[in-house]
Amino acid sequence: MFRQAKSAFIWYHLYKFRRTLIIIVLLLCIILFSQWIYSDVVEYLRLREKLEYLDFILPLKWSIIFFNIGVSVYLFLSLFKQEKKEDKKGKEKNSSKQEEPSVKNEKKENKNNKEEKFTPREKMFLNKKKLKNKVDILVENQTSK
Repeated sequence: MFRQAKSAFIWYHLYKFRRTLIIIVLLLCIILFSQWIYSDVVEYLRLREKLEYLDFILPLKWSIIFFNIGVSVYLFLSLFKQEKKEDKKGKEKNSSKQEEPSVKNEKKENKNNKEEKFTPREKMFLNKKKLKNKVDILVENQTSK
């Protein structure tokens, strides 16, 4: 049972982060490839007796290696940040559902505040006059028939 759960966990994460993991593997392959090329270039320069070019090739090799390792580590660490962001998004969705009633209460309070902005004369007019739209008039006509 534990083996199945562990296998499901591993395959889920491999599928979820397959693109990033493929990039990491390719970067590590580039490191191995650069080491192989470097050894061939050193051997070639020894045969041609042009050892003065080794001063440029060695720093180039190590800069390629360190750059690829740095990018690989960054991508690997960003995998965990993506999981945390997704967890936060899920929590925010749940919390936003819980906060909806408070938002509705705030809207009601805003309406009450708008009513308080009216002058006493405007309040008197609003209380006496009831404005009707076309739908209200049609409904009244239908019910009266």
